[in-house]
Amino acid sequence: MRMLPALCLLLALTGCRSVLNPDGPEPAASSASSVNSAAVRGDPGHVGSGTALSPRAGNALAAFAAGCFWGVEDTFRHVPGVVASAVGYTGGHTDAPTYPSVCRHDTGHAETVLVEFDPKLVSYETLLNVFFKNHDPTTKNYQGPDVGDQYRSAIFTFSGEQDAAARAAKAREAVALKHEVVTEIGPLQHFWKAEEYHQQYDEKTGSHSCPTPQGLPTQGT
Repeated sequence: MRMLPALCLLLALTGCRSVLNPDGPEPAASSASSVNSAAVRGDPGHVGSGTALSPRAGNALAAFAAGCFWGVEDTFRHVPGVVASAVGYTGGHTDAPTYPSVCRHDTGHAETVLVEFDPKLVSYETLLNVFFKNHDPTTKNYQGPDVGDQYRSAIFTFSGEQDAAARAAKAREAVALKHEVVTEIGPLQHFWKAEEYHQQYDEKTGSHSCPTPQGLPTQGT
């Protein structure tokens, strides 16, 4: 099991993160041309709570659940070719979930990161590699000190091609780890955008929650 920083433990003793400075600074504006910048801001095109999603022209969407969505979003926003992201809830059985209801395990949703990426700059297979390298896919319903079904490992797909690629990557990971990989794979049905203070949380607060980015691709990968 990958080691997680002590800060993560301190923030997650109750199984759901405390709200630290929810009215913190808004993210600074950035140039629209900063496609490959780790500081790129914004949400995927046409993101909405429980509505149909579509990326901007030429881009594609991916969705991953790998524990607390603060750190997972921060990790993907450091990947060259990722142009925007949003955190939210998906994979559950209720409409309009909120952070408290998800934490109470009333909804069945997973904390999920929606990623908009430019396939000319980064492949879906590379995003899958980042996903598997930055959490423990062998633990069911927890990541380190974060315990609950909202922290499960899951890949939510947007096409048959993504589904096939995700299942192939999961099989390779099981062979590499010599352990069962419990990552769930299935089509994304509804993405409910999380409360605003959760969006780009690490950048707004200047913190660095878990997981620690590992194995990030270089430009052009």
